[in-house]
Amino acid sequence: MTTYAIGDVQGCYDELQYLLERIGFDVALDQLWFTGDLVNRGPGSLAVLRFVKELGDRAITVLGNHDLHLLAVDAGIRRPRKNDTLGCILTAPDADELLYWLRNRPLLHIDHGLGYVMIHAGLPPQWDLEKAMICARDVETLLQGTGYIDFIQHMYGDEPDQWSESLSGWDRFRFITNCFTRLRYCDRDGRLALGEKGAPGSQPQHYFPWFELWNPGDEDIQVIFGHWSTLSKCHRTGFHALDSGCVWGGSLTAMRLGGDEARIAVPCHASADHI
Repeated sequence: MTTYAIGDVQGCYDELQYLLERIGFDVALDQLWFTGDLVNRGPGSLAVLRFVKELGDRAITVLGNHDLHLLAVDAGIRRPRKNDTLGCILTAPDADELLYWLRNRPLLHIDHGLGYVMIHAGLPPQWDLEKAMICARDVETLLQGTGYIDFIQHMYGDEPDQWSESLSGWDRFRFITNCFTRLRYCDRDGRLALGEKGAPGSQPQHYFPWFELWNPGDEDIQVIFGHWSTLSKCHRTGFHALDSGCVWGGSLTAMRLGGDEARIAVPCHASADHI
């Protein structure tokens, strides 16, 4: 079996199918990991969601901010944005089934055998991997429960911006969610800079890309993440950024896990090239 990790698809269904042809994906033998943001902005959000769901245990996806936005719009807590492409999902005959499946996806996936952990956005420096797993599970339990709408109602906001073991209630859950689905930069004390979205070098000097400050603790693990289309490439050993901005005219990238970690990318509406 070969496992491939794929960056943010965001409704780019045609590019996803082309990418799977290029890597020679065999649904009977291989497995796909998705870094989240399956939907929104691209033209094929419904098709992507249906396709990944139908792959069953051949696909693993973590939740991204656009996936949570879809759940919030469906719950009536958020209004659709101007460039959203979620209407086709919300009016589909299988919408309830698709959205139930989506909110039962994890925030963090780890495979100790392969030696990788996958998230959508980032991790604060106060967490080691064990703490990250605990925090992810706390929010996953809320999303997967019958009271998930209460969580979504309290999910939005930039505060608190720093982790503390004393955080509780919605403040704690909001901070956790912001890390897993929105984080790019923080300072050395772990204060999140959620408003900073540019490429490294564009941020104030006291902020750093989260992966420059995070340490997994005693675990020998590599981290796969998406969310950051302006990052281009991550040059820090043990971290793999896979969002190459397909929905913005960039490319959709897959990385083969283990071995040589080769990458293949297909440009938006164009032919594929090896990176």
